[in-house]
Amino acid sequence: MDLKDARALVTGGGSGIGLATARAIIEGGGQAVICGRREDVLHAAAADIGATAIVADVAKEEDVEHLVVGSIAALGGLNVLINNAAYGYHAKLLDVDTAKFRAVFETNVVGAMMVGRACAQHFADNGGGTILNVGSTSAQRGYAGGTPYSATKFALRSMTECWRAELRPLGIRVMEIDPSEVQTPFGGRDMSTLNPTKLEAGEIAHMIKAMLEMDDRGFVTTATVWATNPQG
Repeated sequence: MDLKDARALVTGGGSGIGLATARAIIEGGGQAVICGRREDVLHAAAADIGATAIVADVAKEEDVEHLVVGSIAALGGLNVLINNAAYGYHAKLLDVDTAKFRAVFETNVVGAMMVGRACAQHFADNGGGTILNVGSTSAQRGYAGGTPYSATKFALRSMTECWRAELRPLGIRVMEIDPSEVQTPFGGRDMSTLNPTKLEAGEIAHMIKAMLEMDDRGFVTTATVWATNPQG
């Protein structure tokens, strides 16, 4: 697609990969709505990049309905979803807190499904669109301490494949990007010092932009992005 035609909803767009992606879409001539739970952070980010801000928690169905209807109204339609909202909870099996385990699934899996469902309905009713789920290399291989977070990303990858099978006949592209470790505020990372050999949000936004820009007759199923030679 030509990014000038993009009318995108970017969940988790107040910082990190979501913000960098929304910026890339807008710099390419498109429009974007960003959503998040932190009103002050979200509105400051939107003002910085020229996006529309809608405060929403994707784990709440009423918020998702408001978000998608509001995005369609703000942009005069919607043809791209960047399904990015997520957070990390890590613990070894013997230490997993059941309430926290359920909570991370509510955002990372149930929330992604609800936003995807609402956007897919709009896309199906309006000639097509693109859903791009932001996964993780944690969706490809488990690791010690990864039970809660990795499980959500494996689930997202499975949903991506199911949606692709269902939505492809409707002219809806369903793609996934699996970044390796990216230096963002995700998980409370200290952003005052960055390791120059590790990934930053801009690299992931660059790849997402390229995936979107492929002509609509083609799509990338899954793209995995690793740092070339991360040190430290």
